[in-house]
Amino acid sequence: MSVLDNWKQWEDFLADRLHQAQNEGMSEGAISALALQIGDYLADQVEPKNEQERILADLWSVADKEEQQAIANIMVKLVQNNGTR
Repeated sequence: MSVLDNWKQWEDFLADRLHQAQNEGMSEGAISALALQIGDYLADQVEPKNEQERILADLWSVADKEEQQAIANIMVKLVQNNGTR
């Protein structure tokens, strides 16, 4: 089962990666840039597996780069308090 199959598992996976990056000293700017790259990759390469991912994919597809960066930043905020530390 992929972490993309279940929204809660996906959130926890992202949160764990975020905390790992923060603990390694990655700056907020670098995390933000990486979140945008991950969003681009997912939009281009991965078929949404659940309703939440479909909504994000639809929003991403109509957003310009600035709006996509905002979506990526919001996802970082969403998972910030999830996962393990």
